[in-house]
Amino acid sequence: MTAAPTASMPLYDDLGALYTRDLTHHGIQTAMLTHKWQRSDLLAPHSDLDIRVLLDEPPADWLEWNHRLAAAHSAAVNRSPSNRRLLEHPPGFAFTLSEVHRRRVSPPELATWTLIHGHAPTLQRWKSHAQMAPWSRTDERFYRAILDARLGGRYQLSADSTDNVTADLPGYRRHCIAWHYLAPCWFAAAALATRTRCPGKSAALRQWRPSGLERYAERFLHYVHVDQARAAGRAPAIRDMLRAADRAVNAAMRHIPAPEANEELADADDSQAVAWTMTSAMLRVRVARWLYYLAPPPGVATGYLIAREAKELRAAAEVLRSMATKESTAAQRLATRMVRLLPTSPTTPTVLRDALADWDRDRALVGDFFALYSA
Repeated sequence: MTAAPTASMPLYDDLGALYTRDLTHHGIQTAMLTHKWQRSDLLAPHSDLDIRVLLDEPPADWLEWNHRLAAAHSAAVNRSPSNRRLLEHPPGFAFTLSEVHRRRVSPPELATWTLIHGHAPTLQRWKSHAQMAPWSRTDERFYRAILDARLGGRYQLSADSTDNVTADLPGYRRHCIAWHYLAPCWFAAAALATRTRCPGKSAALRQWRPSGLERYAERFLHYVHVDQARAAGRAPAIRDMLRAADRAVNAAMRHIPAPEANEELADADDSQAVAWTMTSAMLRVRVARWLYYLAPPPGVATGYLIAREAKELRAAAEVLRSMATKESTAAQRLATRMVRLLPTSPTTPTVLRDALADWDRDRALVGDFFALYSA
């Protein structure tokens, strides 16, 4: 079996330490920093660090906090041209410790976390709880959404922008096929087939190998972790690798049980609170992202990131609308008001500037929304 690489790990350790220092320098004290995926899933120089911020207490002013977060992120990116890709965007979520302790973080999301800064036993305890939680509709939706975004020709290599890639462009394209298409599908398929929350892509490729799939898993681990063919000057052609990924994905899909129409998968008892927390935590860092995208450091391209915001905002709006159908509670009324502040059109620089102005104008509403259930 292919061994996991070690050369990438010190780079990401150093990057996480640098990011922690820049946050502190800009007045952001974190209780914990984590990133999505396991260390063996981060492959330099192509993988970016997808950070989650955990705070002891919510800040007094979330919007002002976002300005400092954007400044800290810019400072970290400015330290090296390679950070344009390695730190492609500001953090994806901001949670409070209380939210995690009360199990308000989606278990399949939490299962992928790796520590950057903070108390390792606490994170391990959270991850253990996430693994032991009963399988629910939340899990099915989480993993099937990964597949729905990629199957049936929905994965487009051209959508993986190379604008901030500073080295080995062909290698980056091969990385995208293996690590943005094949591996996420394998990760989701493994979880759905075994009803186990996988910690990462490499783990899924190593541990889930039904009969007939071994060669596919081994081939793609070889591509990303060893890449001896490339070192020998025999790198697979992009088109051939994409076809191989299609075959591997199709083979893996045959091992996923179809959703049973008569199966009564329960929603977790706290599913609505989890959905609220996940949506709020994602929106809490939107202003930092928009500020960074609209005024990036010199040489950083963000046009493709601005366009991607539309998908995130549509997902948030869908959750809030589902919660606001009756408006019978204060939370539902708050969701109704907040969804009106989310852009509905394709995201452009003008749309994001208008959204920043709207959120600033209604900052009391935004603050109330972010604060609900966070303490």
